[in-house]
Amino acid sequence: MARSDAPRDVIRTYMATYGLFTLATSLIWAVNTLFLLDAGLDIFTVMVVNSAFTIGQLVFEIPTGVVADTIGRKVSFLLGIASLAVATLLYVMAAELELGIPMFIGASLLLGFGFTCQTGALEAWVVDALAFTGYKGAMDGVFAQGQIVFGIATLLGTVGGGLLGQADLALPYYVRSAVLGAAFVLVVFTMKDLGFESRPLHMRRLGQETRSILMAGTRYGWRNPVVRPMMFAALVQGAFFIFGFYSWQRYFLDLLARELVWVNGVVTAAFAGAGILGNMLVGRASDNGRKAVTVLVATSLAQPVLVVAIGLVGMLVPEGSYGLWPFLLVAGMYVVFGLLDGIQFPVRQAYLNRHIPSAQRATVLSLDAFFSEGGASAGQLGFGWISRAVSIPVAWVISGVLLLVAAPLYRAAGARDGAVERERASE
Repeated sequence: MARSDAPRDVIRTYMATYGLFTLATSLIWAVNTLFLLDAGLDIFTVMVVNSAFTIGQLVFEIPTGVVADTIGRKVSFLLGIASLAVATLLYVMAAELELGIPMFIGASLLLGFGFTCQTGALEAWVVDALAFTGYKGAMDGVFAQGQIVFGIATLLGTVGGGLLGQADLALPYYVRSAVLGAAFVLVVFTMKDLGFESRPLHMRRLGQETRSILMAGTRYGWRNPVVRPMMFAALVQGAFFIFGFYSWQRYFLDLLARELVWVNGVVTAAFAGAGILGNMLVGRASDNGRKAVTVLVATSLAQPVLVVAIGLVGMLVPEGSYGLWPFLLVAGMYVVFGLLDGIQFPVRQAYLNRHIPSAQRATVLSLDAFFSEGGASAGQLGFGWISRAVSIPVAWVISGVLLLVAAPLYRAAGARDGAVERERASE
């Protein structure tokens, strides 16, 4: 086997492409809500525009899964990068030319398409490529390393985006498109579809391929007694995660009582740094099914407590007392939330992948993302409306209570996994 096919080179390619892609995309994360508000939107219409992104993901998740499971993971990833670069520039045009909400929604739909081309494709690629090259290590370790790279790239991207945004809120968008171009070139020259045999996809057969892969996704995802409750947990968690991420940007600055855009970059970077620490604490939790479920349940119980507490600060602290200390309190709790997320994500992904066959991996992962995006779409619209009608802190408290539902769902997945293992042992 050629040296370029060695497991360590597969991992190196995974880390490099994931890192550069994340660096590019994260450049706007700390300023996106402020950018949209500056363009004339209010907090609810910001969530409407952002929900168009997740609705786009819902619409395109399965069709782009077809691309990844037929033509190849590399082609899917490249298509996603190119779409994101174009959509990002359209986003800026919508603001600078005052084209209104319809153009923002159109650009957000294209962003959703671009991310679905990446969702599952890169993850499926590294799992299959490592299996092909004879990798004997634990996948949770690879995912944890990937999340460390994700965290470092996010830290650099969000701080850089915050500093650029302090000068001009449009600058992070232009730089993002340029870095996405560099990521496109990197993927072209370094990624090969190992352990996966591509096949042609004809447009006249797209419907048939979609139905075929959707049926496979249903069989190995929806009908899987372990995977199904995990997808419902993704639905519940998705309802908060994106709403929470985009609403804190305005909420925290309000508590600080100072319009310092770069502070959002620092908070996002601290969140990413906490995620890196969480990734480093993962260890081998997902090698053991019971230990993985324990981690998932524990983190799913702790996160809602933090979300509710963050919301209560804004409800209980008088507006005249806003300043540094209320800001530090909520920012600190949000960073702890990031630590827990850094622990939970790689454990969840490794545990989920244990129950998915290789041939349907990208499709089932896309189906899992489909549930998360469905929750995100509903959550942004519902909690965004509550934010405008009442307040952002009240929306956080309500969403935190809903978030508690994820814990019993992960517990149900573990119980069913145990039942399956006992059935196999008795055969």
